[in-house]
Amino acid sequence: QVQLVESGGGLVQAGDSLRLSCAASGLTFSSSAMGWFRQAPGKEREFVATISWLGTTTYYANSVKGRFTISRDNVKNTVYLQMNSLKPGDTAVYYCAARRSYSSSADQNEYDYWGQGTQVTVSS
Repeated sequence: QVQLVESGGGLVQAGDSLRLSCAASGLTFSSSAMGWFRQAPGKEREFVATISWLGTTTYYANSVKGRFTISRDNVKNTVYLQMNSLKPGDTAVYYCAARRSYSSSADQNEYDYWGQGTQVTVSS
């Protein structure tokens, strides 16, 4: 059974930083591309960042480029999202996702497994 468990969310002020973690089990993590997505209240879920199986390729949504960094540790079976210079517009539930492919993707329909999400709230 595949499990993706996110952690690290919380309530912070604008300009602060947070690091989200997603621990994976039940899948061959080292051969799975990973992604982070988010869903704000009243909005559809949107792409944030993705990373290929070796971590050599990453892509970011324009809204987070230069502020967020996705990384992975294939020994710990964990993917991270370092979020700096947070803005109130970053407030959302953040989801980790895995796909049975080496290649990263910004299309949430291409992901096979999802975590339960972790809340990030940024106050002004």
